Amino acid sequence: MCRWLAYTGTPILLEELLYKPEHSLIDQSQHSRLRGDAGTTNGDGFGTGWYTDPSDEPLDPDETPALFRGIEPAWGDRNLRDLSAHVRSGLFFAHIRASSPGAAVQETNCHPFRNGRWLWMHNGGINRFPELRRDLVLAIDPALFPLVEGTTDTETMFYLALTFGLTKDVPGAVERMVGLVEATAGHHGVPDPVQMTVAVSDGVRIWAFRYASEPPAPSLFYSTSIEALQSLHPENANLRLVSDRTRVVVSEPLTDLPDEWRPVDESSYSIIENGRDETFRFAPQRA
Repeated sequence: MCRWLAYTGTPILLEELLYKPEHSLIDQSQHSRLRGDAGTTNGDGFGTGWYTDPSDEPLDPDETPALFRGIEPAWGDRNLRDLSAHVRSGLFFAHIRASSPGAAVQETNCHPFRNGRWLWMHNGGINRFPELRRDLVLAIDPALFPLVEGTTDTETMFYLALTFGLTKDVPGAVERMVGLVEATAGHHGVPDPVQMTVAVSDGVRIWAFRYASEPPAPSLFYSTSIEALQSLHPENANLRLVSDRTRVVVSEPLTDLPDEWRPVDESSYSIIENGRDETFRFAPQRA
């Protein structure tokens, strides 16, 4: 399975999370700890997307986040290393890919995916996706269909969520998308169709989802409040560099610092904005 992180808070250089932590995302690309039987390597491409608007106001609908993706293993890409040392952002996504069987390693299949001001990335998969793909793709809004560039279940999920109104109601759209996938799988006799953690952003807030048709879902963790960590670990200089508005969501922890990470509950989603996060129950909706 893939690994990803989403960051919001004090603007920092991307390398602060991609390279510098003891178990950074780049380290995870070779030495993942929580993929279990799926292996430890995520070498089928990478991507990062970031917002450059420093304000807290919603972005103009025509203003898009930056996107950089590549098909080489993240640990050996010199352009990613150089870029991450020079790009500073207060909200960014990063993803390292382990492709599903039969899914091509190509740039258009690398996460994050972008539509307008929206970013989307995913860990997990749709079980037996090639059998379900035709029905699912045909459910995408015809106006959105020409924008689909790749062949992954992740991009299909994104455009289905957009079809179901992602830009107006993120949780509802994702619940309807998963409901459609599960209903379609039922028609085809495909069991346990959805395994997912998903991150979505409009440049102001982040939504993070964890769900599986048959638990357990892929792992997901949140950083605890920076203010609490600063009081617990006054000796850690890095914690003094960011404000209490900072939050990080990760597939697996970036450090072994005690008390820094808390697991996300099964079948839940959170909304993170201005250092605050609220968690709600996630339940697929069927039409």
